[in-house]
Amino acid sequence: MNYLQDGNCSISNNLAENSIRPFTIGRKNWLFSGSPRGAEASAGIYTLIETAKVNGLNPRKYIQYILSDIPGSDFRRHPEFLEDYLPWNAAIQKNCR
Repeated sequence: MNYLQDGNCSISNNLAENSIRPFTIGRKNWLFSGSPRGAEASAGIYTLIETAKVNGLNPRKYIQYILSDIPGSDFRRHPEFLEDYLPWNAAIQKNCR
């Protein structure tokens, strides 16, 4: 009923439903991830993919960039280096669109 009180509210929740659809479709597959670590790895990759999509990046380019560049950085001793790989970073936006 909020959409009747505020003209900025959407009548439909299609946007929210469409954004969670990949997770509901894959739910059966995740049940058989093999191990808790496998499930965590799958969740991490899906998080990266969805974050890339939301920020207007090509998910494939974004993951390739991260996986090719992060292993050479010393992010374990300097976690602030990870900020350079966030999807809203200018270099990421330039390289992964």
